[in-house]
Formats: sequence, structure tokens, C-alpha cells
Amino acid sequence: MQNNLAELLNRNLNIGQKTIANRLVMAPMSYLGHVAFRELLAHFGGYGLLFTEMCSAKRIPTENPQTSAFFRWRETELPRLVCQIVGNDPDKMVVAAKRIQAEGFFGVDINFGCATGTICSHSGGAAVLKNPALAHQIVASVREAVTLPLFVKFRTGWQDDPQHAAMLAQRFETAGADALTFHPRVAPDRRLRPAKWPYIKMVKEAVNIPVFGNGDVFTGDDCLRMLQTTGCDGVAIGRLGIAQPWVFAAWTGGLTVKPELYRDTALYLVKLLERYFDETQALRRFQRFAYYFSANFRYGHTLFTRIRAAADLQRVIGVIERFFQTPPELSSRPNMNFFI
Repeated sequence: MQNNLAELLNRNLNIGQKTIANRLVMAPMSYLGHVAFRELLAHFGGYGLLFTEMCSAKRIPTENPQTSAFFRWRETELPRLVCQIVGNDPDKMVVAAKRIQAEGFFGVDINFGCATGTICSHSGGAAVLKNPALAHQIVASVREAVTLPLFVKFRTGWQDDPQHAAMLAQRFETAGADALTFHPRVAPDRRLRPAKWPYIKMVKEAVNIPVFGNGDVFTGDDCLRMLQTTGCDGVAIGRLGIAQPWVFAAWTGGLTVKPELYRDTALYLVKLLERYFDETQALRRFQRFAYYFSANFRYGHTLFTRIRAAADLQRVIGVIERFFQTPPELSSRPNMNFFI
């Protein structure tokens, strides 16, 4: 499996006027794909692209990258970093995209996929899909304003209709999108039902631009099966990439995952968070990471409960050290109770 998967992933892919070296990317994850976590990912490597956390388009023009919790990066990561923006005003999305281009990002990604109540209640994210004409206008306006690669991340829509998703994909391509990331779930479904991979195939067959499949890829076998059964051009990993930051290097470069890697990774992320965030922000972000990281272990609920109860990062370090004094039993597949 590994050789076949690596062979499929380690192929160049043209996106607009740029090229990426492989087809495995880290999907945008709010409060998780921050600058510290991306440095952790860079430590392992193996990915084709990284995406920022979701950034509000209306805030980007005035954000200070030195202090912003979201619109922040390392200069060395910009050549393979895409900034994701969310909003429903074409003019504000254009202004944000222009700044993203000026800062030197690889590309800009328009979020039509977030289905959280907070975002949708403000008519952003997946809520925009209720108005395909507006979604088309946003993509077209951003395309006219910038030349860097333009991505669109979207869901099936608000009804379980793959033909509608294929229609949306065609509209995004017509509006000027260079690549799509498609999550085959309806917007109200937060992951309670399996992602419908056959819908990815339908979206891919509807357009001529690259399509990244996204949803329910938790093992190398899953990734290989998605590529082979849907025909998608690449795979965007979300939750598994948080739980196992080395997975990109493992699947594309054959990294051997040793037992001590789990402990060392958790402790390294603590140090990185301390570098970029104050104590309170760092602790909250590590606790969010720990929710997914704990899915790796048969008794991961014990680890997560203790980290969640920790009052500061020093106590977090103590929890980690004690948990790994005796090598924990690993799960062959992540515990899905942590992935809802």
C-alpha cells in the first residue's frame, strides 16, 4: 500500500500558474492550523501545501501579523501557504485577497465550507451556498482582483444533492477558481454521517481544474482508496493531520513512526506555542490539539481529561511526561469519539 500511495501522492500538480510538489495538503482548521502548529508540520514536512486558519475577510486589512492570533505566519512558509478567508461581501473579500497577494502567500482560499452556527449565523461559510449567484460573484470578484492561485473550499450544499454540488463546482470554475477542495457532506451535518466519496467523483468529472477530496481519511488505506475511487487530484487532510502531524511525511516520504514520536511531538508543540502565544492562548490551543491527539491511544480519554484540567503549560508538560512513562497502547485507527 505505502509504495502505491507514495507514488500517487508524489506527483507535481499545477494550480493556476504555480506548481506544488505533491498532492497531500493540510486542510484549514480553525484554532488548530495556527503558526505554531504549522511550524510543527514543517518540522516533519511531506506536504504539498498548508492552509491558514479561517480568517475574517473584513479584519484582514487592519490585522498586524506580529500580534494577530490568526493572520500570522513565518516568512519561510509563505511559498507553500494558502490563506483562507471567510465572508459574504465581494468587496471585502477582494480587499482581503489583495493584501494576501501583497504579503506573498502561495494562494488564497475562499471558505464556503464552514457549517458552524457562529459563521453561518453571519451568512458566511457554507451559508453562502444558499445563494449560488452570490458565491459565484465572490469568486469572480476575487479572481479579477488577484493573480495568485485561487482555491474554493465547499460542501455539498444544504440539501443532499450531488448534482447541485457539481453545478456549484462548474460555477466556481467559470468564475475563475484554480482549484477546489470538496467536502461531501451537507452543511447541517457536522460529521454525524460518513462523507459521501462518490460525490467527489461527480464533482471531479464536472470540472477541468484540480479537485482535492476531503473527509473521513484516517489511514493510508483510506487515502489510497479516495484517490483511486474518486479520481480526485489530491487529498486534503484535516482531523488526522492534527492528531498525527507526521502523517504527511509518513505517506509521502516513508517516515517510520516510532513510539517515542508521540511524546516528543506533544512536548515540541508546547514549546512552539510558548514562542508564539501568551500563556492563556497557548494553553487553549494545546488543549484543542490534545482533543485530536488523544484519539491515537486506546485510553486517550485519560490523557485528554488531564490536559483539559491543567491550569498552565507546565502542568500540561507534567501530564504528558507521566502519561508516556509507560508506553500507551496505540489504536490501529483513531478513536472516532474524538473526531466528531
